Amino acid sequence: MSSTSESRYTYEQYKETADWLLERTQHMPKVAIICGSGLGGLADLLENSVAFPYKDIPHFPQSTVPGHAGNLVFGELQGKTCVCMQGRFHYYEGYSIAMVTYPVRVSTLLGVETLIVTNAAGGLNPKFNVGDIMLIRDHINMPGLAGINPLRGHNDDRFGVRFPCMSDAYDADLGRLAREVAEEQGCSSFLQQGVYCNVGGPAFETVAESKILLSLGADAVGMSTVPEVIVARHCGLRVFGLSLITNRVVSEYGSQDRANHEEVLEITQRRTQDLQKLIINLLARI
Repeated sequence: MSSTSESRYTYEQYKETADWLLERTQHMPKVAIICGSGLGGLADLLENSVAFPYKDIPHFPQSTVPGHAGNLVFGELQGKTCVCMQGRFHYYEGYSIAMVTYPVRVSTLLGVETLIVTNAAGGLNPKFNVGDIMLIRDHINMPGLAGINPLRGHNDDRFGVRFPCMSDAYDADLGRLAREVAEEQGCSSFLQQGVYCNVGGPAFETVAESKILLSLGADAVGMSTVPEVIVARHCGLRVFGLSLITNRVVSEYGSQDRANHEEVLEITQRRTQDLQKLIINLLARI
């Protein structure tokens, strides 16, 4: 399948991948976790784990971005059976939007009921600081507004309805629970809540683009997550999302700041323990 095509996968291909995985592990996951840039260490905390490199899994794309290891890891965390993606796929890598979201439908066929998504994002909201963790309350899908939507094309009713609702994309109960957990573990001082904006990438935003996104109500911006959330909600999964604010988006002309991926990975490394602890404690309460 061409990485640049808009061709779709069939239900049988999703099932082939799911069956291949289930034949090789006894884990029956109820929670799937997608790790963003530099956040794949969460998978290393899984107990009784078994890992499958993406390159070995039928029909799976391969991650090409630094900070994305490229493994699908099954195991247990806080008594919950999980499957964790160490690295995701992005539209800017040249993959079709169907390829980007392929693992989500496979997760559904594995028995997953809840999806946790994490990402590294640029802060647009002037009240946000580098190192803040943002609970995703809602999203703006810029590529989707231009027609690049993972649900485009024939709808398979075995996964979901033709026109799924997205006004409740992020589970409010999980959001409230996460705020309680953050208060208990002492990280509420750098916990934010806001709107995540998905852009195509891979170039970082211009000053004019940053101003537009802020005026639209976006608090943070990144190049992932939203396509996966759309497919997850189409499949009926509960979704909880976190963004780690790794840099300030340049929104003023003459600024000496320059966005770069190395800074993203550096800040991620600094805040990884807090983010992992938040997810672990949240899992214990689900």
